Amino acid sequence: QTISIAKAGITTVLNSRTSVLAAANPPSGRYDDLKTAQENIDLQTTILSRFDLIFIVKDKRDFSRDKIIASHIIKVHASADRSSSDNRSVKEENWLKRYIQYCRSQCRPRLSESAAIRLQNEYVKFRQDMRRQANETGEASAVPITVRQLEAIVRLSEALAKMKLSHVATEVDVVEAVNLFKVATVEAAQSGINQVVTSTPEIQQAETQIKRRIGIGM
Repeated sequence: QTISIAKAGITTVLNSRTSVLAAANPPSGRYDDLKTAQENIDLQTTILSRFDLIFIVKDKRDFSRDKIIASHIIKVHASADRSSSDNRSVKEENWLKRYIQYCRSQCRPRLSESAAIRLQNEYVKFRQDMRRQANETGEASAVPITVRQLEAIVRLSEALAKMKLSHVATEVDVVEAVNLFKVATVEAAQSGINQVVTSTPEIQQAETQIKRRIGIGM
């Protein structure tokens, strides 16, 4: 992965040797479902477009879920003083690290021809859907679908193939990467109330009655 720089008369491409995992809170401190994604995220689209995946995590009030989370946190603190020498968990963790390191060093997967065609079609469809949404709502998407997102899906597809120690990213990998992109970034872009309200005779009548009872400027 590389990053392009065009600053102060310097135009170059540098290797990006690290991944960035970022977290942020909405401006109001809590995600508001009555606002659009753009209003809740409140970050420049130029910044958002640089992330491969964007997840919106909401704090939903659910008794069963809250009980499970509270129980887990209490157990973590209760066992903090215990010896953390669980050989089995340590071995499993070390094995997973070694496997990931081996995959990264041994596999350099590339897209197959059928996978590339499928990815091209999916990208065009994403663009059309976002354009249609912008025309219906009159607002640009909070997360723009650009060539950066196409490159993100390519990286996801190759990463899925790499996990299987495959040197070719197939159409199956592309489908899985697209599904992951849909439930993350696309849902983040389309979340919140972002629909045009159709004006019906009942709505027009209600607006007329309100205007009669409320003076202009009040």
